[in-house]
Amino acid sequence: MQDPIAPDDGLVTGEPDAPVESTVDWGALPEQLRARLAELSADALGDLAKVDVPQQLRAVARFAPTKRARLGGGALIAGLRNSSNFRAAVVEWLRRNRPAALEATSPDPVAAGAAAILQGEEVAAHFVELVTRRATEASLRVERDAAVQRADRLDQELERLKAERAETTSVTDKIREEAEVELERLRKRLREQGVRLREAKDRAESAQAEAERARAEAEAEVRRITAERDRERERAENERAKAQRAEADAEVARQSAKEARQADEVRLALLVDTLDGAVNGLRRELALGGAGPRPADLVRGASAAQGAVGRVEDPAALDRLLALPAVHLIVDGYNVTKTGYPELSLSDQRDRLVHQLAVLAARTGAEVTLVFDGAGVVAVPTSAPRGVRVLFSDPGVLADDVIRALVTAEPEGRPVVVVTSDRAVADSVRRRGAHPVPSAVLLARLGRV
Repeated sequence: MQDPIAPDDGLVTGEPDAPVESTVDWGALPEQLRARLAELSADALGDLAKVDVPQQLRAVARFAPTKRARLGGGALIAGLRNSSNFRAAVVEWLRRNRPAALEATSPDPVAAGAAAILQGEEVAAHFVELVTRRATEASLRVERDAAVQRADRLDQELERLKAERAETTSVTDKIREEAEVELERLRKRLREQGVRLREAKDRAESAQAEAERARAEAEAEVRRITAERDRERERAENERAKAQRAEADAEVARQSAKEARQADEVRLALLVDTLDGAVNGLRRELALGGAGPRPADLVRGASAAQGAVGRVEDPAALDRLLALPAVHLIVDGYNVTKTGYPELSLSDQRDRLVHQLAVLAARTGAEVTLVFDGAGVVAVPTSAPRGVRVLFSDPGVLADDVIRALVTAEPEGRPVVVVTSDRAVADSVRRRGAHPVPSAVLLARLGRV
């Protein structure tokens, strides 16, 4: 029970307690000891006489007993450290009410250490060191357990990544094997196409030689018949000059010669027409050029362009090119989209053209490569529809140069179609053997897709 005292007017009376000597460093107390000391002093604070309570703890004394240690722990520890009267009062209260709390022989080092500190025993420093060491060891054990758990998680993550890597490697190997099989199939097909092309060239050369031989035979036959006709005419003239009396016979001979000559001419014309029809039919079947040199071909002072490829001007001609075996269609992307639908954004232009070409590739079976200028492209698509290869030129490289490189990379003899309205690009790929097609022609063809 507290002694009656005058009402507290909130002013500090008397001199503050001077710090007392202690065997421990109160500022270095471990948290367990601080909490134990705060709990013991908080229990005693409510029953102490007001004169034994330091000024700074009187507000804490008004707290609920369950809140004193939690809310005023720092002030309670400071009071124990700075006020020997308060510490003695707490010890005296504990001796009367909780004598077990003052037993320094307690098996709990925290309880024993708190009792030794309150009673000022020299072994208090030993208990402080023991509690500090055990707290440190407990903290290290917690850190060790956390480190072990992290190591276990990292081991599990490593195993998972190894499994994913193995799976990815397996998929990559499978894709590579499939690609090698497909490449070998394409190479075989290309070799077969080359063999068939050589056979077709051989047949064309043989047919052309046969046509030349037939033409030579026809010309020889014409010369022979002409010579025979001339001889007949000369003989008839001689017969007229020798005998006027045989005029009737000569007239009959002339008429006979004329009829024979007409019959020979008819036979010759029929033979020439027959040979000409056979040659023209063979030329159409083998897609050969003209029958031979013309007078205009023999004029000196000028030469015909070599290796020129015709310009495709209508969708039907484009369809015929796309029907060729192993044809490669190369498209100048922005040249087509800015011709067909310039009002769209560049991204929408690319998407629309890519999907239209995908449908065209599926219907024709042609290999399709679409080239865009990579300058200014923020996000390059990671994939394209099946059947369409989409390329973006690297920084500093024009799409026109990529198109020329694609044409140059193709083997000689493979049909290549380049869609562009750029005259410089069209002329350069034509010189390389490709078929240039205006963008408008492709747009007209895509309009039927």
